[in-house]
Amino acid sequence: MADPGDSPGRTPFDPAALPPLREVIARHELGARKALGQNFLLDLNLTARIARSAGDLSGVTVMEVGPGPGGLTRALLATDARAVVAVERDPRCVAALADLQAAAGGRLTIVEGDALEADPVDLAPAPRAVVANLPYNVATPLLLGWLKRMDAFRSLTLMFQKEVADRLVARPRTKDYGRLSVMTQWKAEARPVMTLPPRAFTPPPKVESTIVHLTPRPTPEPASWAAMETVVAAAFGQRRKMLRASLKTLGNAEALLEAAELPPTARAEEIDVAGFARLARAFEERDPSPSRFAGPSLSHKGRG
Repeated sequence: MADPGDSPGRTPFDPAALPPLREVIARHELGARKALGQNFLLDLNLTARIARSAGDLSGVTVMEVGPGPGGLTRALLATDARAVVAVERDPRCVAALADLQAAAGGRLTIVEGDALEADPVDLAPAPRAVVANLPYNVATPLLLGWLKRMDAFRSLTLMFQKEVADRLVARPRTKDYGRLSVMTQWKAEARPVMTLPPRAFTPPPKVESTIVHLTPRPTPEPASWAAMETVVAAAFGQRRKMLRASLKTLGNAEALLEAAELPPTARAEEIDVAGFARLARAFEERDPSPSRFAGPSLSHKGRG
């Protein structure tokens, strides 16, 4: 794909020259569709804060998922980002972004398609970051896909339902600590940035939303994704049970726990990321095909 930042001269981006977002929505009949997980953020002060929370974007190509009428897109173009690549599956929104693309001076590329099938590495030249108000119905699958190669990103600045965000940053021995906590904190350093009330969106969702900023962990604990996913799924699949019971599905749980130097009477919520990584390495050393043991995949609906 051509580099969207290759334009020799940069036309200054003037958001004041664009029509108000509510006018864009009315002209293109952009009623939010629940099936697409659409909740539009129209307050340009809030979108500017989200863009700033991504840190210094100078020279960075930013990928945005689900730009809708383009509120956050405008804020990203107002930064020093080299270029913005917006992935949108709703053809109505693609059409609505045409004026914004024309005003962006070659810095905005719109990709019509499903973000779950889009490859950020192909779409956005390095250094790259993702900044997005994610559709709730695909937020967790998208995050997990990006975490698998977290080292390809400068950062991820993403909006989730507050309940999901709480799980991303939860510490061991807390009620929110689970599969998603371990897989996220294994690959990334995650911190909540701000929480937005339902009234900030059009239409307002039924829950609060939280922005989480994630950066690649410099030296993740060594383990393969498949092995880590398998042992974490087994451990939290019966989170109230001791590990010697919850890991029975993997076979010879006591030996695995001994190799990982973990007490068999501990429960999953007591084990930190390093402990799960030791368990994953022990499991993979014993069984080189851990994926055949994998439990149900994490989804936006799972407690995990």
